[in-house]
This record gives sequence, structure tokens and C-alpha cells, in this order.
Amino acid sequence: MTSLRDRKCAACSPGTPPLPAARASELLGQLAPDWRLADDGGSLKRSFGFDDFYRTMAFVNAVAWVANVEDHHPDLEVGYNYCRITFSTHSVGGLSENDFICAAKVDAL
Repeated sequence: MTSLRDRKCAACSPGTPPLPAARASELLGQLAPDWRLADDGGSLKRSFGFDDFYRTMAFVNAVAWVANVEDHHPDLEVGYNYCRITFSTHSVGGLSENDFICAAKVDAL
């Protein structure tokens, strides 16, 4: 099986349903342990802490590069020494494998 970080995001066809909870849990097990599913199962979240603003912004820029290459963009909440990332796939109204692929690429940063 190809690891998530070695895969590429693929556009979701109209009408594609979100991942079932069991599949989302299975994919979650392939990520760093700090990722969690939202209570409603519709998104994937993780918080990162840094020593200072410079390191925070360097990380945010690296995440932006991953998002641009994969054409799959997270919601980011950024402050002086933290970044909170939320992945979801708006076109399916929940999670797709793209969210887990991008999370794995963020883990590799």
C-alpha cells in the first residue's frame, strides 16, 4: 500500500459522499497521533506549537506550499506561537481521502 504522504490529491466528482466514519478512523491511524476527528466527524484537526512568530510563519508558509501543490486547502488559525489546522472537503460536505493525504504531508514537514 502506498503511504498517504506519497499519494496525490484527486478532485472529488460531484455527488461524492464524505468518507464513512470507519474509513476515516482507519486513515486517522496512519497519521501522527496528534490529529483528531471533529466530534461531528466532518473535519480533521491538529494544533502545532512553536517557539516564536518566525517559526510559526515558516511552518504556515510550508503548509501553504503543500496546499497549493495538492490544490486542497485547509482552514488555518494562526497566532504568535501556534497554528491550528482543520482539513475538510467542502465539495463532499465532510472528509475525503484528500484531507488525510494533506495531513500526512504536513506531518512530513
